[in-house]
This record gives sequence, C-alpha cells and structure tokens, in this order.
Amino acid sequence: MTVDAASEIRRRAAALSSDGQDVEGPLEGYHHEAYAFRLPVENPLAAHSLRGKLRVPRPGLLWFDRRCFASEDRLLIALQGRVSRIPETAEIADGVFLQGFIEGRTLEGGASCQRSLGARHVTQLGRLFRELTAIKPDELDDIARVPTLTGSSSVDSDSADDDSAGFLRGLIRFTEHEVYRRNAGVFGTLLSTLGVHEQALAELSESASGLGRRPFTLLHGDLHRKNLIVDSSGDLWFIDWELAMIGDPLYDLATHLHLMHYTKREEQRICEVWREAVEYAKPGCSAHMGHDLPVLMAYKRVQSVITDVIRTAEEIRAASEAAERLLPDAARKVRRVLAAAQEQLGLTSVPSLHRVIAAYADWLKSSPRPHPEQHP
Repeated sequence: MTVDAASEIRRRAAALSSDGQDVEGPLEGYHHEAYAFRLPVENPLAAHSLRGKLRVPRPGLLWFDRRCFASEDRLLIALQGRVSRIPETAEIADGVFLQGFIEGRTLEGGASCQRSLGARHVTQLGRLFRELTAIKPDELDDIARVPTLTGSSSVDSDSADDDSAGFLRGLIRFTEHEVYRRNAGVFGTLLSTLGVHEQALAELSESASGLGRRPFTLLHGDLHRKNLIVDSSGDLWFIDWELAMIGDPLYDLATHLHLMHYTKREEQRICEVWREAVEYAKPGCSAHMGHDLPVLMAYKRVQSVITDVIRTAEEIRAASEAAERLLPDAARKVRRVLAAAQEQLGLTSVPSLHRVIAAYADWLKSSPRPHPEQHP
C-alpha cells in the first residue's frame, strides 16, 4: 500500500474519532490496514467500547488461505449474541464498518509461547469451540460467501456438509494451485532450493482420502496468540475473523495446535477440552479424531512452510537496503518451519542456516522489485 493510501485511511479514522487527533496505528496485521481511535459518544459502539477500529483490506496481497466469507464484519454482526467475547461491530454507513477495539494484551511474546493457558482461559476457549459448533452453517447463508479467490470450481468445489476428506483436499488444492503454482514464477526457485516441492502436497492429498466424516461447523480458522486478547479483567477475547470458514471442525483444532506451539501435555489438555465442547454442541464432531488430527496437522506444517518462505521473501525484498541485515533472523525463522515439516517434505536433512541465507541472497539478486503500490 502506498504512503498516500495509508494516509488516506488514517484520515478516515481521524474523521470518525472523537477529536480527530487520537489515532493509533497502523496496527500490526497482514490482511488489513487498521487504526484505533477514541469513539465519539454518538457512535453506536461507544456504549461498550472506549475506542473503535477501522480496518481496510490491503490491495495486492497474496492470500495463503482459502476464504469463505466475503465480509468479516458482516460475519461478526451475525455472530453478536451467539459467540462470546468477539469484537462488537456496526455498519456506520453503507459498506463502512467499525469494530469495537478490545483493550488488553495479546498472548504472544517471549516465554508465553510455550506457557500453558490458565484454567480460566482454557474454559473460555472451550466455550468458543462449543458456540461455534452450535451454529448451523445454513444460518449464515444470507452472508455473502466466496468459495474461491478465482471462482474456479476445478480448484475448489464445495464439499458435502460432512465430507472431511473432500474439505481437506480442497484446502490442499488451494495451496497447490493458488499459492504454490500461482507464485512459482517468482518464488519457485527459492522454494525448490529449500526443498519445498509440489510432491509433498500430492502425498498429503492421498492421505486426505482416508479421513472420516464429521458434520461441518463454523471455524475461526486463525486462533493463534496474536488473535487472543486478555482484557483488564483477565478474560480472553477472540479477534481477526477474516479466515473464518464453514468446514471440518477438527481443522480448527489442528490449526490452533499448530499455531500455539503447546507442550505435548498442554496439547493433550486442549484436545480433551475441544472434544468435550464440540461433542456437547453437536455429537459426532470429534469422530475419528485419533487418526485424522495428525493428517490435518501434517497439512498445516507444509502449508506454513510455503507461506513463511514466500512471506519472508516479500518482507526481505521490501526492506531494500536493510535486507542483508534482516537475513539471519529471517533465515532462522524459515529453518524452524522447515524442521517442523521435515518428514512431510521428505527432507533427509534440514538446510543449514548458511544455506537458507544463501538461498534468499541469491533469490534477491534475481528478484524483480515490487510495484510501488503492492503491499509486501
């Protein structure tokens, strides 16, 4: 996004604020340009929120995940009163939405990445899973849904409402066609050099055929520490719903476990909380869990490698003169995800840190500079 575009969004946030001055941002986030600001008393969100948040989608982004709902804001409005501790959302003008800003801290950072959740937060997480499972998918049919980014049914056709194998194959096809192949012209050599090949996705697709059936539910799709906010009362809130979808409920658990980096003991604890929650709301949602969860998590590991390799390349390229300084830390991050997916990628050994740095350095030399209006 250009400086002018970002400034325009900031000006819009200032115009909506109580005094036109107290605007915080841009807030961290890949998919949106976002600003928080104090709400005027007449704003419909002011009764429950001190500040509001204006979020505008960034143009020119690469999408690494399937999208189901065209509007995160309309989904949040539909979920008000049905899902606890999510941002209150209002349409303040035609097509202009504001969310209540959740004051607090994220669970991300430092030693907390390996720390167990407290009993209170585990209970609230379980309640979220239960509430999501209780919503019938057809109750959200009046919200515009997008089956694919391209509209190509050959890439991603709708599955039956309990076809977990078809659901996972659709995710794999999206990663194969819309992420790997679509970007192979720019990032293909880098991916190949690091040992990331399409064959891994083909093998995952074969594994997906063995999944059992589970009734589909609403999924958050991105429950990681940055999207979990602890407020001043110690309650856990759930934000950033742009990757929400209708699908296999076990996928939400797999995504959460993959992103949270729990200890094995904590992982088992969360699995049991999830199982009890979804079975209470809709019996059968945890069927075949023991066999199918490892298959879903294998996909998440491969998807994360492809995503992180490409996004890291974009970030380094955008850094321009600072790219060389960023390379060591970026390479360590990429090496960690390669190590996590070593088995799925068929790597006999994980590339050394030096080799990862060299791969990015070589890619930078041959990579075209991004268009000035393209956000990294």
